[in-house]
Amino acid sequence: MQTNFLSQQFNAGFLAENFTACPANATICDGTSCVLPEDNFNQTLSVVLSTVLTIMLALVMFSMGCNVELKNFLGHIKRPWGIFVGFLCQFGIMPLTAFLLSLAFNILPIQAVVVLIMGCCPGGTASNVIAYWVDGDMDLSISMTTCSTLLAMGMMPLCLFIYTKMWTDSDAIVLPYDSIGLSLVALVIPVSFGIFVNHKWPTKAKIILKVGSIVGAVLIVLIAVVGGILYKGSWIISPKLWIIGTIFPAAGYTLGFFLARVAGLSWHRCRTVSLETGMQNTQLCSTIVQLSFTPEQLELMFTFPLIYSIFQLLFALLILGGYRLYRRYRIKTKPDIEKTAQKEDSKSSAKINGGFVSNEMK
Repeated sequence: MQTNFLSQQFNAGFLAENFTACPANATICDGTSCVLPEDNFNQTLSVVLSTVLTIMLALVMFSMGCNVELKNFLGHIKRPWGIFVGFLCQFGIMPLTAFLLSLAFNILPIQAVVVLIMGCCPGGTASNVIAYWVDGDMDLSISMTTCSTLLAMGMMPLCLFIYTKMWTDSDAIVLPYDSIGLSLVALVIPVSFGIFVNHKWPTKAKIILKVGSIVGAVLIVLIAVVGGILYKGSWIISPKLWIIGTIFPAAGYTLGFFLARVAGLSWHRCRTVSLETGMQNTQLCSTIVQLSFTPEQLELMFTFPLIYSIFQLLFALLILGGYRLYRRYRIKTKPDIEKTAQKEDSKSSAKINGGFVSNEMK
């Protein structure tokens, strides 16, 4: 028995010396028992992805701005009915939906807080790219994203104060106003340059728009896929949060569309409001979560923004696919006379709406 014990000690010592039983980065190693340094992989990856995403989206927003007519954009600011409807969706429907989902699934308080943070975030710039592909009102889309990001400075603290009372003290949630300001700058400046290019060189602006819309679509998918693959432990999370992450964006798209329709907006603006409501600024949510909670707490809900981001993209692609099929089917079933009339209407409305066919003119 003593011989076996000595043999085991020798083997353990030999393995430890040769770094085969213990990782090389271990701070303390006793045989097969090792103490590893804190793994900051997720936080580092989030910073890298956020930086790359901000730069790339700024370039994409420059191309989106090439489809914005200054007169139409200012028209939405002067007559902000569409923006007001979007405001009600963004800071009315989404926080309330987050609150009801948290209650319905009876999730942990810390998990309920991250769901509410997601619901209180402003719209993301990815909605502008998808709005382009579904023939939305780009002037309204960009003005809504700009206004929701600006108003988030005051509306996020207010909504979190109202809805998080039963789970935590709202003062414990750190709002990164610098990140919100950076998002606003990364939106306003590129779009402004795009509007200027569209005004000075409209032909070149259309080329930039086509390239940027394709790059933007690829970028959105790429970020979601890379984040899903690289985030360690991204799939180890409560099943309830998976379900909420699936239902939440779908509810945002649906409720946003119906509220816009009830408010009397045209179909292409309803599509725009729907996308602006369902597509949240998930990068901002991730930043708030990392600043507000300890590493132990983060393990329970850190990847919820990633889950929401993946499903908001999947549903947006379904909306896009459904709309494209609808357009193709509708054109095929129309009589030749209606086809001709539609082409004439398209040409006239394209001049007014930067290439998009306005449903209000049909």
